[in-house]
Amino acid sequence: MSNPILLGAYPNHSQELNRPSVPPSAHSDTPFMNPEKCEKPYQPNFRERLRHFTWAWYTLTMSAGGLALLIANQPNQFQGCREIGLAIYLINLFLFSLVCSLMAARFIIHGGALNSLRHEREGLFFPTFWLSVATMITGLEKYFGDNATPAFTTTLEVLFWIYCFCTFILAVVQYSFVFTSHTYRLQTMMPSWILPAFPIMLSGTIASVIASHQPERAAIPIVTAGMTFQGLGFCISFMMYSHYIGRLMESGLPCREHRPAMFICVGPPAFTALALVGMAQGLPGTFRVMGSKDPAADGRMLEILALAAGAFLWALSLWFFCIAAIAVIRAPPTSFHLSWWAMVFPNTGFTIATITLGNAFNSTAIKGVGSAMTICIVCMFLFVFVNHILAVYRQDIMYPGKDEDTSD
Repeated sequence: MSNPILLGAYPNHSQELNRPSVPPSAHSDTPFMNPEKCEKPYQPNFRERLRHFTWAWYTLTMSAGGLALLIANQPNQFQGCREIGLAIYLINLFLFSLVCSLMAARFIIHGGALNSLRHEREGLFFPTFWLSVATMITGLEKYFGDNATPAFTTTLEVLFWIYCFCTFILAVVQYSFVFTSHTYRLQTMMPSWILPAFPIMLSGTIASVIASHQPERAAIPIVTAGMTFQGLGFCISFMMYSHYIGRLMESGLPCREHRPAMFICVGPPAFTALALVGMAQGLPGTFRVMGSKDPAADGRMLEILALAAGAFLWALSLWFFCIAAIAVIRAPPTSFHLSWWAMVFPNTGFTIATITLGNAFNSTAIKGVGSAMTICIVCMFLFVFVNHILAVYRQDIMYPGKDEDTSD
């Protein structure tokens, strides 16, 4: 007896065997995926991506320059430590030149240089260019100032005064423009509002580094200008702090992607602390208060006052650091933004301030804490730097709609 299966006993079985193949889309709602007809995701070329190369890229060079300065200030040196710091300083000079070249290429190809400065978000990052310049000036003194010639000392003096002039103009002009051309709601206040005042504030930091090797005719004016402009920058920052704390009380923490920028607030008190101590120590030995007959006593009194103020401000930096660290740990950002570099540069100033106070108090414990903080800063720098490179490769930055040239 014949097998019914072999004879096609099931209904329409033979017809099914001869039926031509039908695309899946004929029997379902699933579209037929033809690889030749699929639209590929938008892949901008390098020229198009260069349009989104913003001023915020200078956060890379200011952080690298700050790291080189931090290594130069280490209290517990080891063999090759200074050479490592010098290598980072030279690499940063290359990175700064590269970033400047790419920024120039962006404006030559696409134009819009003034528009970038007027942009409500990107324009606030223009001061990071001057912060990078500040780290390079201080690095010159730290790495090449030991056997300085009179010409080198004069060059640093000229660079200091040019920097003071340019950053003061920046603080006046940029804030004047912001006050008249943009409207920022206090509920959205971010620490980046402080950035236009940051470069002029670092005049005091530069003065604290270069004053000790300057002749008396130049040292006292440099310290005077450094003290004045340090106070200006810190006072502007302090006024911004009131809005920032009010925003946190009323609207809560920023969204998780913007929380690394909270570390910007660590910088002003920390850099002011190290600047006050450094400038007090950098005054010439002949300096005296008018009417005083004991220059040594005057210098010692100023140093004690600077140490007290420095410790006071250091504690404020510690508080801002803890607030920002807890916020980031509770909700880490999910994608890279150039604001991640705020976890490096302001904390570099915080660490140098710790080391400066440790040296002034001659405390082995405080200097040890400074060395431990330095290790953390180096690890954070490497972490952010690797993620920065990966972000460029993955098109998380330098891509339409993902950079500081778009409004939140």
